[in-house]
Amino acid sequence: MKLGIVGLPNVGKSTLFNALTAAKADAENYPFCTIEPNVGIVAVPDNRLDELAELVNPEKITPATVEFFDIAGLVKGASSGEGLGNKFLSHIREVEAIVHVVRCFQDENVTHVEGGIDPIRDIDIINIELMLADLDIISKRMTKVEKNIKADKSYITEYELLKKIEKSISDGKSPRNLELSDDELSILRDLHLLSFKPVLYVCNVSEDDLVDKNMNNPQVNRVKEHAKQENSEAIVVSAKIESEISQLDKDEKEMFLEELNLEESGLDKLIKASYNLLGLMSFLTAGPKEVRAWTIKIGTKAPQAAGKIHTDMERGFIRAEVINYKDLIQCGGHVHAKEKGLIRSEGKDYIMQDGDVVVFRFNV
Repeated sequence: MKLGIVGLPNVGKSTLFNALTAAKADAENYPFCTIEPNVGIVAVPDNRLDELAELVNPEKITPATVEFFDIAGLVKGASSGEGLGNKFLSHIREVEAIVHVVRCFQDENVTHVEGGIDPIRDIDIINIELMLADLDIISKRMTKVEKNIKADKSYITEYELLKKIEKSISDGKSPRNLELSDDELSILRDLHLLSFKPVLYVCNVSEDDLVDKNMNNPQVNRVKEHAKQENSEAIVVSAKIESEISQLDKDEKEMFLEELNLEESGLDKLIKASYNLLGLMSFLTAGPKEVRAWTIKIGTKAPQAAGKIHTDMERGFIRAEVINYKDLIQCGGHVHAKEKGLIRSEGKDYIMQDGDVVVFRFNV
């Protein structure tokens, strides 16, 4: 799972990235401090792995991971080369989803490239640049499709889709809200358009706002309403607090969160929201060599899940021996679970469930 952290300069992108990845990306108070995208691989927090490890005492624990790309700050006019322009847009094209950081805090010591705090204006600036970049791609594709239609009428569906997207962008409306058929969605996947990538808005707030249970930050409320209108999601974090948490060990982190009356860290919140955004889940494997989480799409069938481990497992799939991790923990291991008849034998049509602990049987 590759997530690109984007936003205007000085909204807290690199500070958040540093906290999430414990990396050392520059985080200075001036625009374009980040040029090439920093990349960090982050373990997905999953307490189920620790519980399974206590049960089987494996040689190692391997969590699922997420790749975060800290992409330099976009500015108005990026699609036509302003700032560092199209180079940044090409970096966004490589990720599966966008984590759009918007500034919802006041701090006179941190300048804002647009002169003041207005997250909706900031969101519009980024979205417009993504749409304008797509408009150029759509225009070139339409020219090609028009020629192809003369020889092959099957291109008509694609041409009508391109016109629909072009009109939405020209009207200043996010094409994410368009209702599309399965055929149109299939065509869309091959176009790799920026403005169709799933977006998770991250409201970067002050420490005081985050720890206030009755927080009524009007800027946050505006972002949440905007996200709702375009079928996206918005979460609230404090990059400053996440930066402090990243310096602590596990026990210290838990104490710190408890002192702040926070149930979970921003990283945990961000990972869960990202999984939800991309329709992902994890199945688990547990043995003496390794306890591991594997990320798959919701709705994945057993053979394809086996293929995540090794292609031979999918090719020679026989069956999946499955138990929910809670049942396995309660039974105290596979032996007792088998005695109680809780380990199921599932075939090639079985749809995997989040938290399944699986042993795949195969023959090649």
